[in-house]
Amino acid sequence: MRILFVFLLSFCFASVADARPLKVVVSFSILADMTHEIADGYAHITSLVGPDGDAHVYEPTPSDVRAIADADIVIVNGLGFEGWLDRLVQAAGYKGRVVVASEGITPLMAGGAPDPHAWQNIRNGQRYVSNIAAALIKADPEHAALYKENAHRYMQQLVNLDCWVRVQIATIPKEKRSAITSHDALRYFANAYGINFIAPLGLSTSGDVSASTVASLIDQIRAKHVRAVFMENMSDPRLIQQLVTDGGAVIGGTLYSDALSPAGGPADSYISMFYHNVSMMVMTMVKN
Repeated sequence: MRILFVFLLSFCFASVADARPLKVVVSFSILADMTHEIADGYAHITSLVGPDGDAHVYEPTPSDVRAIADADIVIVNGLGFEGWLDRLVQAAGYKGRVVVASEGITPLMAGGAPDPHAWQNIRNGQRYVSNIAAALIKADPEHAALYKENAHRYMQQLVNLDCWVRVQIATIPKEKRSAITSHDALRYFANAYGINFIAPLGLSTSGDVSASTVASLIDQIRAKHVRAVFMENMSDPRLIQQLVTDGGAVIGGTLYSDALSPAGGPADSYISMFYHNVSMMVMTMVKN
């Protein structure tokens, strides 16, 4: 009887251990939101770079090392977006699976380098969802049906969102579909939805902008009559403010490109980010 009791007790503890939430570490806030939509509470999700954070210049912390070391799976964007990640994984001694959410997407190229901002095309975002769902199912097959159901529901929301974006952009006169942003984060958006974006900084927010580059941009603003200028939530606004002052354009508000807003903000999910950004674009470009 004692042996049976010990066996049942051991089985009970093992079942509780097996039932613990999957520990998922993601590199930045947009991936965190996507993973949350699919996992629906069956995973504990840790985002290394939080809302309003700049993953391009992020410096990992000791708590990040601990989170990676304790993770069941790690999900990253890839395409060179997280230049610090390999060192972090090595420092943590992590031997598990690193899932690249952008896998299977043909990247746009800029200066010989892949543009990492693939999520800015919602159809690419659907590929992210598919890859994340497959990773969760492989790591936690017990909840495979739930992950599949959530991914299917989320995919349909993204299909509807993509249609909405196209309808909204069509309301902007073609001659007004140009804007200035802080860095070149919206190339996929431009390619998918027909907006021309000009940026003083390249694919990354790191580095400085030369006086000649600023002067050239001001010339473009004046020559092409670009009236819409947008700041980004994770970028220094001073350069944009200079372009507005010297170029005679109008600040159309803040766009969310590489990071979501904090909870309760205007872009605290991947879907609300598009609703916010597109609404700002339409309002500013049509009005000006």
